[in-house]
Amino acid sequence: MPSTTNLSVEELVALDNKYSNRFIELDPSGYFVIYLDREAGLICAKHYTNTINDKGLACDPETGEPLPCNANVKRTPTTIFTGRTAKELCIKIFEETKPCPLTYLDHAAYLGREFVRAEMALVTGQEYIQD
Repeated sequence: MPSTTNLSVEELVALDNKYSNRFIELDPSGYFVIYLDREAGLICAKHYTNTINDKGLACDPETGEPLPCNANVKRTPTTIFTGRTAKELCIKIFEETKPCPLTYLDHAAYLGREFVRAEMALVTGQEYIQD
């Protein structure tokens, strides 16, 4: 594995962007929409259920229609999780919620990374956009 110590910031960003565009298998337990509530000082994660069709697309469990990735879809979350830090939010979702609302380890790893990014944005005042 090549070392990242010789890579520039631009090269690291390009590498991260490359990995963000890879195919991932969707978690049949649902998905999360992450955002910040700056006034309350919270990282928030809305959990939505879905079904996965035979083409691997996430679908609305009520209509069976594929969920678009880049359109504003009006759905009601099953749960809204909040935490002051990434660790607190992870504990609430992964340890305290039974059954856990996700089933894939890669999904859990992704959420952990996103919660840390959201926490950094909350602390620094930068904008947070979910990857």
